[in-house]
Amino acid sequence: MRLSSLQKYILRECHGVKGVYKRNRLLSFYAKQKDAPKGEDQQNTITKSLERLIDKELLIGLGRRTPHMWFIDDIKLTTKGKKVARHLFGEQQSFAFRFSKKK
Repeated sequence: MRLSSLQKYILRECHGVKGVYKRNRLLSFYAKQKDAPKGEDQQNTITKSLERLIDKELLIGLGRRTPHMWFIDDIKLTTKGKKVARHLFGEQQSFAFRFSKKK
């Protein structure tokens, strides 16, 4: 499964949190970048990434609904999302040989 750098950041940030994660905290992703989009473009990009992660069944979006659209306020990882996030942190390498115990 291919994920953008923003989507990977979202999964890593949500991994250690029990319960819900506030959407406003995701803006810190753009604080590190020099050529980041401005203002409303950041919100639109984050919204699209969240919706795509929800479509892939990695996140649950919590929010409010108006007659025209949904507003995602909080997000929560699913069990499938936790597995993918754990994989993003890397897996521990194991040795190719076995140690034998001598008595």
